[in-house]
Amino acid sequence: MVAKAVCVLRGTGDVTGTVFFEQQDDGAPVKVTGQITGLTPGLHGFHVHVFGDNTNGCISAGPHFNPYNKTHGGPDDEIRHVGDLGNVTAGLDGVANISIQDKQLSLSGLNSIIGRTMVVHEKEDDLGKGGDEESLKTGNAGSRLACGVIGIAQ
Repeated sequence: MVAKAVCVLRGTGDVTGTVFFEQQDDGAPVKVTGQITGLTPGLHGFHVHVFGDNTNGCISAGPHFNPYNKTHGGPDDEIRHVGDLGNVTAGLDGVANISIQDKQLSLSGLNSIIGRTMVVHEKEDDLGKGGDEESLKTGNAGSRLACGVIGIAQ
Protein backbone atom coordinates (compact mmCIF):
# COMPACT_ATOMS: atom_id res chain seq x y z
CA MET A 1 0.00 0.00 0.00
CA VAL A 2 1.35 3.42 -0.96
CA ALA A 3 1.57 6.02 1.82
CA LYS A 4 1.68 9.71 0.90
CA ALA A 5 2.35 12.90 2.84
CA VAL A 6 2.72 16.58 2.03
CA CYS A 7 4.28 19.64 3.66
CA VAL A 8 3.66 23.29 2.81
CA LEU A 9 6.68 25.39 3.80
CA ARG A 10 6.23 28.99 4.90
CA GLY A 11 8.71 31.38 6.41
CA THR A 12 9.09 34.94 7.56
CA GLY A 13 10.53 36.12 4.24
CA ASP A 14 9.83 35.09 0.66
CA VAL A 15 10.78 31.44 1.18
CA THR A 16 7.89 29.08 0.41
CA GLY A 17 7.54 25.60 -0.96
CA THR A 18 5.72 22.31 -1.14
CA VAL A 19 7.30 18.97 -0.37
CA PHE A 20 5.73 15.60 -1.20
CA PHE A 21 6.58 12.25 0.42
CA GLU A 22 5.73 8.81 -0.94
CA GLN A 23 6.51 5.33 0.41
CA GLN A 24 5.53 2.19 -1.51
CA ASP A 25 5.58 -0.23 1.45
CA ASP A 26 6.68 -0.27 5.10
CA GLY A 27 10.48 -0.39 5.11
CA ALA A 28 10.80 0.87 1.53
CA PRO A 29 12.71 4.11 0.89
CA VAL A 30 10.70 7.34 1.05
CA LYS A 31 10.69 9.40 -2.14
CA VAL A 32 10.86 13.15 -1.34
CA THR A 33 10.01 15.59 -4.15
CA GLY A 34 8.97 19.20 -4.42
CA GLN A 35 10.13 22.76 -4.87
CA ILE A 36 11.21 25.62 -2.62
CA THR A 37 11.34 29.20 -3.90
CA GLY A 38 12.76 32.46 -2.55
CA LEU A 39 16.10 31.01 -1.43
CA THR A 40 19.52 32.58 -1.92
CA PRO A 41 21.50 30.63 -4.53
CA GLY A 42 23.49 27.70 -3.15
CA LEU A 43 23.09 24.95 -0.58
CA HIS A 44 20.57 24.98 2.28
CA GLY A 45 20.21 22.43 5.08
CA PHE A 46 17.01 20.36 4.82
CA HIS A 47 15.81 18.42 7.86
CA VAL A 48 12.84 16.82 9.57
CA HIS A 49 12.51 18.26 13.08
CA VAL A 50 10.94 16.38 15.98
CA PHE A 51 7.82 18.42 16.80
CA GLY A 52 4.90 19.29 14.54
CA ASP A 53 4.59 22.59 16.39
CA ASN A 54 4.99 25.92 14.61
CA THR A 55 3.19 28.06 17.22
CA ASN A 56 6.29 30.19 17.79
CA GLY A 57 7.49 29.99 14.20
CA CYS A 58 9.97 27.37 13.07
CA ILE A 59 11.83 27.43 16.42
CA SER A 60 8.93 25.51 18.04
CA ALA A 61 9.77 22.48 15.88
CA GLY A 62 12.60 21.53 18.26
CA PRO A 63 15.77 19.69 17.22
CA HIS A 64 16.26 17.30 14.30
CA PHE A 65 14.18 14.11 14.47
CA ASN A 66 16.62 11.71 16.15
CA PRO A 67 14.86 8.69 17.72
CA TYR A 68 18.10 6.66 17.93
CA ASN A 69 20.11 9.38 19.73
CA LYS A 70 22.89 9.57 17.12
CA THR A 71 25.07 12.50 16.08
CA HIS A 72 24.26 14.62 13.01
CA GLY A 73 25.39 13.34 9.63
CA GLY A 74 24.69 13.34 5.93
CA PRO A 75 21.87 11.44 4.25
CA ASP A 76 24.25 8.68 3.09
CA ASP A 77 25.98 8.27 6.47
CA GLU A 78 25.24 5.31 8.71
CA ILE A 79 25.50 7.55 11.79
CA ARG A 80 22.95 10.34 11.39
CA HIS A 81 19.64 11.62 12.69
CA VAL A 82 16.65 10.08 10.92
CA GLY A 83 15.69 13.66 9.96
CA ASP A 84 19.04 14.49 8.32
CA LEU A 85 18.33 14.96 4.61
CA GLY A 86 21.46 16.97 3.79
CA ASN A 87 21.04 19.97 1.52
CA VAL A 88 18.81 21.28 -1.22
CA THR A 89 20.45 23.41 -3.92
CA ALA A 90 18.88 26.66 -5.08
CA GLY A 91 19.80 27.92 -8.51
CA LEU A 92 20.46 31.54 -9.46
CA ASP A 93 16.67 31.98 -9.66
CA GLY A 94 16.34 31.05 -5.96
CA VAL A 95 14.49 27.82 -6.73
CA ALA A 96 15.46 24.44 -5.28
CA ASN A 97 13.95 21.38 -6.94
CA ILE A 98 13.87 18.43 -4.56
CA SER A 99 14.38 14.81 -5.57
CA ILE A 100 15.58 12.59 -2.70
CA GLN A 101 15.21 8.90 -1.86
CA ASP A 102 15.84 8.14 1.80
CA LYS A 103 16.08 4.74 3.52
CA GLN A 104 15.69 5.99 7.11
CA LEU A 105 12.51 8.05 6.75
CA SER A 106 9.17 6.33 7.28
CA LEU A 107 5.55 7.37 6.77
CA SER A 108 4.22 4.77 9.22
CA GLY A 109 5.01 3.14 12.53
CA LEU A 110 6.73 4.38 15.65
CA ASN A 111 9.23 6.59 13.79
CA SER A 112 6.84 8.05 11.25
CA ILE A 113 7.65 11.61 10.13
CA ILE A 114 3.95 12.45 9.69
CA GLY A 115 3.04 15.14 12.20
CA ARG A 116 6.64 16.38 12.44
CA THR A 117 8.07 19.58 10.89
CA MET A 118 10.14 19.95 7.71
CA VAL A 119 12.64 22.84 7.86
CA VAL A 120 14.80 24.53 5.24
CA HIS A 121 17.78 26.39 6.71
CA GLU A 122 19.71 29.55 5.92
CA LYS A 123 23.11 27.92 5.35
CA GLU A 124 24.72 24.79 3.95
CA ASP A 125 24.59 21.70 6.18
CA ASP A 126 28.19 20.56 6.76
CA LEU A 127 26.85 17.00 7.29
CA GLY A 128 28.43 16.69 10.75
CA LYS A 129 31.96 17.14 9.38
CA GLY A 130 32.53 20.73 10.58
CA GLY A 131 34.80 19.69 13.46
CA ASP A 132 32.83 21.37 16.24
CA GLU A 133 30.05 20.45 18.66
CA GLU A 134 27.35 22.35 16.76
CA SER A 135 28.21 20.44 13.59
CA LEU A 136 27.35 17.18 15.36
CA LYS A 137 23.91 18.61 16.36
CA THR A 138 22.78 20.78 13.45
CA GLY A 139 25.43 20.66 10.72
CA ASN A 140 25.95 24.40 11.30
CA ALA A 141 23.01 25.01 8.95
CA GLY A 142 22.04 28.31 10.57
CA SER A 143 18.63 29.84 11.10
CA ARG A 144 15.34 28.32 9.98
CA LEU A 145 14.07 30.07 6.85
CA ALA A 146 10.80 28.21 6.40
CA CYS A 147 8.96 25.26 7.88
CA GLY A 148 5.74 23.30 7.79
CA VAL A 149 4.10 20.31 9.42
CA ILE A 150 4.13 17.07 7.43
CA GLY A 151 0.56 15.86 6.96
CA ILE A 152 -1.19 12.86 5.45
CA ALA A 153 -1.94 13.30 1.73
CA GLN A 154 -4.49 11.61 -0.52
